[in-house]
Amino acid sequence: MDKSSTQLGVLLVNLGTPEAPTPKAVRKYLSQFLHDKRVVDMTRWLWCPILHGVILPVRSPKVAKLYESVWMEQGSPLLVHTQRQAKALSSLLSLPVEVGMTYGTPSIESGLQSLKQQGCEHVIVLPLYPQFSHTTTSAVTDAIARLDSSSLPTLTVVQDYHDHAAYIEALADSVTQHWQQHGQSDYLLCSYHGIPQRFADNGDPYPTHCESTTNALLQHLGLDDSQMGMSYQSRFGREPWLMPYTDETLKGLPQKGKNRIDIMAPAFASDCLETLEELSEECKDIFVEAGGIEFRYIPCLNDNTLHIKMMAQLVQEAVEEVQ
Repeated sequence: MDKSSTQLGVLLVNLGTPEAPTPKAVRKYLSQFLHDKRVVDMTRWLWCPILHGVILPVRSPKVAKLYESVWMEQGSPLLVHTQRQAKALSSLLSLPVEVGMTYGTPSIESGLQSLKQQGCEHVIVLPLYPQFSHTTTSAVTDAIARLDSSSLPTLTVVQDYHDHAAYIEALADSVTQHWQQHGQSDYLLCSYHGIPQRFADNGDPYPTHCESTTNALLQHLGLDDSQMGMSYQSRFGREPWLMPYTDETLKGLPQKGKNRIDIMAPAFASDCLETLEELSEECKDIFVEAGGIEFRYIPCLNDNTLHIKMMAQLVQEAVEEVQ
């Protein structure tokens, strides 16, 4: 980095996580998450009684058990991996790098204040969402907008990197490394976190970005549509979400002769509950029950060397844009 590096810092932002795998901690986290209008845009007088009277009491104990099944010795996988990313990026750039979560702790505000206390006058905010969505990236900028701007450093927010060459290279490398160790499967499925179809109809570019990522990865790997595809997971509620759905896709693959598959989650920068439990475990059961023979999960990029180098490149490009 150039001479401005002495005044520069980086904030890595991820979605968030409960502080413990307990019903109380999960309820607190889900309450904050599901209160955000970017996530659930129902009228508050209708949504809040449903959330607090039905959803939180019922889901919190169930979700707590799921978190308990993936909890690491150091804490929540999402937070552990994001902290490792911050440490590796700080070492590579020789800059202060902090972590902030849109929901839960550590907060975006605490991360920014820590960077300011370390003398950072300009902070590159890097939301770890490769594909832009108003449900994720805009929620980050909303959280920043609610803070007292007079107490903050100058901020530059990276909007997305869904088709960045270094990101596609890192994804492709993770696939080829996996194949070198285990052999190539019949099919590679890219499973992205879903959003309501209505959000996309109203202009959210997320599905277009997911398609762009998939197509770029397909070309980089030299595959065709018969060898690779995409789907959307984690739908919630009764309204239509982005399709095709991951669970339905998995049920149909054995019928098409795709009995050995690999699955990955290009929308997730860090392994978390949705990848380690839903994707790696629940989806495996769905595929095997449908007649599939072999189901292999390719981990998120986490603190993979190429992933960290990509983050460093994004920071450098963001600095160059404002100079």
